[in-house]
Amino acid sequence: MERIHETFQRGQAPRLIPFIMAGDPDLNSTVSLLRVLDQEGAAAVEVGFPFSDPLADGPVIQQAASRALGQGMTLRRLWEMISTARERGVRVPLILFSYYNPLLSYGLHQLTADAKQAGFDGIIVPDLPVEESEGLRELCDQRGLALIPLVAPTSRERIGRIVSRAKGFVYCVSSLGTTGRRDRFSRGVESFLEEVRSRSPVPTVVGFGISRGEHVRHFSRFADGVVVGSALVERIASVSERLRRAEERPQALDEIRRFVRELKTE
Repeated sequence: MERIHETFQRGQAPRLIPFIMAGDPDLNSTVSLLRVLDQEGAAAVEVGFPFSDPLADGPVIQQAASRALGQGMTLRRLWEMISTARERGVRVPLILFSYYNPLLSYGLHQLTADAKQAGFDGIIVPDLPVEESEGLRELCDQRGLALIPLVAPTSRERIGRIVSRAKGFVYCVSSLGTTGRRDRFSRGVESFLEEVRSRSPVPTVVGFGISRGEHVRHFSRFADGVVVGSALVERIASVSERLRRAEERPQALDEIRRFVRELKTE
């Protein structure tokens, strides 16, 4: 959790928080991608764990989850991957993004212990309401993990309750619906972000639909960090075959590197 605190204490906007799917296109490539994102100054990285029924995700991330499951991705393999990334010098805060069912099936006590040991700093569970999160929150507190809540534009009457015990940061959903590229966002999203920011004891970040540098710059005025998910996952998919081939992986990673730089400077 200390890494999350430090990342928001240093640096200037835009603070970019990329999302990638663990195991897409394969385990080795994911470790390489984490190294690139760390080197490019990501404020944090959300590492998605694939689930067969990702209710909050649009087609791009659903397809990435299917590919990762096809590669045999499991939580135990995820711990190995994150441990390897840390051993190879990745210092950026890493946030596990997972739906509740696979975490519960694994066992929450074991999950929080293994996630911390592997090198995660926080957990986001998009389908776990704050009213039902107490058990996992207590375990995260014991392990030094941040349980990061989500708040949507439809949750204005619950903002105070949601942010009151937040750790790490608060994830603000920019638009109704699922993840994916957007040209338009919910009406009044800026005032919603300003309200959450004014009431939150921790930094705020915004995600869902943010796909271009102009989006990143705009939303950096209203939140402390900006998440880019589907656009990056789509770009990774476009070079997936080259990422799998060792002789072509450096060039494919350079394409991802350029895309990340464009998001921060475009």
